[in-house]
Amino acid sequence: MEILKVQNLSKTYGTGESAVHALRDVSFTVTKGEFAAIVGESGSGKSTLLNCIGGLDDPTSGKVYLNDQDLFSMKEQQRTVFRRRNIGFVFQSFQLIPELNVEQNIMFPLLLDHQRPDKKAVNEILDMLGLTERRRHLPSQLSGGQQQRVAIGRALITKPMLILADEPTGNLDSRSSRDVMDLLTAASRRYSQTILMITHNTNLTSSVDRVLRVSDGVLTDLGGTHNEKLS
Repeated sequence: MEILKVQNLSKTYGTGESAVHALRDVSFTVTKGEFAAIVGESGSGKSTLLNCIGGLDDPTSGKVYLNDQDLFSMKEQQRTVFRRRNIGFVFQSFQLIPELNVEQNIMFPLLLDHQRPDKKAVNEILDMLGLTERRRHLPSQLSGGQQQRVAIGRALITKPMLILADEPTGNLDSRSSRDVMDLLTAASRRYSQTILMITHNTNLTSSVDRVLRVSDGVLTDLGGTHNEKLS
């Protein structure tokens, strides 16, 4: 079942000779439960692609469908609510609320949407992330790797159709990076969670289902994760 469909997506900044073509006619699909990675060098267009898929940036042309719903046919307020309920984000910079503890940060998307958190679901996520004993800790009392685990929990709690992970290991050491990748993989398998991750580090793609590469705004589907395809 297709969860995400990107169709002829283009993004151009500026006009005339100074125009920058960040995305060039990008098309691909992601199926339910798939963990896909988009690789590419800095400035290749992968962050622009993720922002357009998440409805954070408007494309110059093209379509993004999430569960057959056209993201950019929605009015801005409608898209904001749809994004909050159906897309989870994991950012490189964690973006936790410093005044809230681990449990509160994880539950925050539900509270923002005036929903009552399911304590059993919260406890299950805390257990999977290895954060049960730190549920009352503030972000300032956590390591970088632990903060990113909280961010993953926050993305999972709404049971979104899609999680977008933007360089989720970019601020972490190699051990914490591997832990985060293991957790994302476990979430994909345990909850049939669809995940689209961008990274410049091809060493982190060994556990994903499919790799896409963006270069100069052009996307190439590399298929399954094989080292020879990434070299």
